[in-house]
Amino acid sequence: MFFLRELTQDLIMHPSYFNPSLSAYLKLSLRRQVEGSCSGRLGYIIAVTADNLGAEGGEENDDDDDEDKGMRGRIAEDGQAVFRLRYQAIVYRPFRGEVVDGVVASVNKMGIFVDVGPLQCFVSTHLIPPDFSFDPNANPPCFTSNEDVLKIEKGTKIRLKIVGTRVDATEIFAIGTIKEDYLGPIG
Repeated sequence: MFFLRELTQDLIMHPSYFNPSLSAYLKLSLRRQVEGSCSGRLGYIIAVTADNLGAEGGEENDDDDDEDKGMRGRIAEDGQAVFRLRYQAIVYRPFRGEVVDGVVASVNKMGIFVDVGPLQCFVSTHLIPPDFSFDPNANPPCFTSNEDVLKIEKGTKIRLKIVGTRVDATEIFAIGTIKEDYLGPIG
């Protein structure tokens, strides 16, 4: 689910930023660019935890690994500099079979959409227990239980199991179920 990964990112800087605060601006730009983004291969980048790992130079020689490399970049054809920064980040990647907690974002006759952090998971009516039925006359629309006084509506906290994921280049989609024991509305 959550992983600590060491990643690299190329940042392009205009020459007007070449001043004593370049290092601080690079770190701020890195956080703005990567936090909250999604890579289908890695998952959702939640937070940059260590951005002081330094910048990789444009050279292939890594003989001076123990020395402080400073902020080195390479000059592009248009006069801007490209800095390759190494950093550590907390990454969220959902897996099939994982049990997660979320909040219902919307309800319709086809099922429910649940926000699990940055991930939106769909639970089809086929994956909702048969004792829950859709009530289209309720405002807002909801699934109600015949036996208990349980109600699944927008804002309900729910526990679900991920039964499948689909990964695109910049997005992750998931399908979940609440048809098993200990799954469904929480408290």
